[in-house]
Amino acid sequence: MADRPEEFDQDTRWRTAGDRIQILLDATAAGGAAARERAEQVVGEVADLYGAGLERILQIATSADPGLVQKLAGDDLVASLLLIHGLHPHGVRRRIEDALDGVRPYLGSHGGDVTLLEVVDDVVRLQFAGSCKSCPSSAVTLELTVEDAVRAAAPEIASIEVVAAEPVPSASVIPADSLLSRVHRNGHGPTTWHAVPDLAGLAPGEVGGFLVAGTAVLVCRVGEVLFAYRDRCGNCGESLAGAALHRPMGSPVGAAVLRCPRCRAHFDVVHAGACVDAHADAAVHLDPIPLLVRDGVLSLAVAVEHTEAGMA
Repeated sequence: MADRPEEFDQDTRWRTAGDRIQILLDATAAGGAAARERAEQVVGEVADLYGAGLERILQIATSADPGLVQKLAGDDLVASLLLIHGLHPHGVRRRIEDALDGVRPYLGSHGGDVTLLEVVDDVVRLQFAGSCKSCPSSAVTLELTVEDAVRAAAPEIASIEVVAAEPVPSASVIPADSLLSRVHRNGHGPTTWHAVPDLAGLAPGEVGGFLVAGTAVLVCRVGEVLFAYRDRCGNCGESLAGAALHRPMGSPVGAAVLRCPRCRAHFDVVHAGACVDAHADAAVHLDPIPLLVRDGVLSLAVAVEHTEAGMA
């Protein structure tokens, strides 16, 4: 049975509760430093009270059913509360491994994978492999996805380092922020996640156009998996409105190609939107957008583009 709209609304509400609390605390600064300090003390006392109550509930519940704590840790909202109060049953490495397992199907759809190398002094070291190296926006999509999952599972970490799977002339360790800044300089701005539960209504083989935070997005469902791209052809730069999915003759089940209705270029939807036409330039591709279930809500990450003269 499909989730009801009000359930998505509740999930979204609680997922953003921390932001609303911070906004209210910031507003108390208008009353002076003393007012801000008292507000922070009140929030701290309430958090400590509920933390103590949550700990007591866990003790009582797990004494009756030792396996219950594992079930509770599997719920995104409850797990976040357990993390805040230091009650989560799993260590940081286990939480990160579980988070990576959750995003591996998405990485695999882009021909990529990730391995957790180590966690030392609150620094997480990851190694990417197999991602589409000819597609910068595909690479940053994968990194945004992994970074978001890791930070949600282990908010106590200080930084994430990405170790190149192949030798890099200038350095062997590339900070994730550095990789993202390169993409920002190439026209991509800050990324924000938006809840998009309506996208789940697409039927297999269907292509739909959506406007998310002012960005035109093209979403395709291939089997049970959703893929999102900017509504812009990587070859002619025009909208892909009216495009349809098809499976090329002789290709395996699950293959899906999208043809631009304007210039007739063909793109592999399942593998990072790469152009599959003969003699196509490797730089020609669709612009993928992360689309994941975050805290139980289907969400899409939109990067705001800089507006500069001469940009497509």
